[in-house]
Amino acid sequence: MNVEALPYVDEHTTLVAADADTVWRALSEALDASFAGGRYARLVGCADRTASGPRPLAEGSTIPGFRVVTAERGRELALVGRHRFSLYALVLRLDGAGPAHTLLRAETRAAFPGTGGRLYRRLVIGTGGHAFGMRRLLAGVRERAQRHRSGG
Repeated sequence: MNVEALPYVDEHTTLVAADADTVWRALSEALDASFAGGRYARLVGCADRTASGPRPLAEGSTIPGFRVVTAERGRELALVGRHRFSLYALVLRLDGAGPAHTLLRAETRAAFPGTGGRLYRRLVIGTGGHAFGMRRLLAGVRERAQRHRSGG
């Protein structure tokens, strides 16, 4: 699946008081924790329903709902997925933001084909549920990274 070919949905950012390597490790942990169990992935019929592959996440690794297509340690992690109602991608980029700070950006792209897809988009994107989930994920990464940095 070509990530760039999917329509842009949104982007969320957070500033993390940690270096990119620490954020990278925290990102992999937070994604695994957020999607553990795979109940939602099974409910909507995701292609990838279980976690597999190396950790921290690498190309070919999966978490419920996603497959890693790009893993440039400390720089970019691109995840793609599909289910009954959508084809989607989540691209996470890490940019230096001064001494021991990293800007973490999460870009979502998705197509919602057919009537079911349009309804699903309205339920997930239109209600703000997706934005809430993305902000929660980024806050979790930030907290984990800052705990790791302080030795916790």
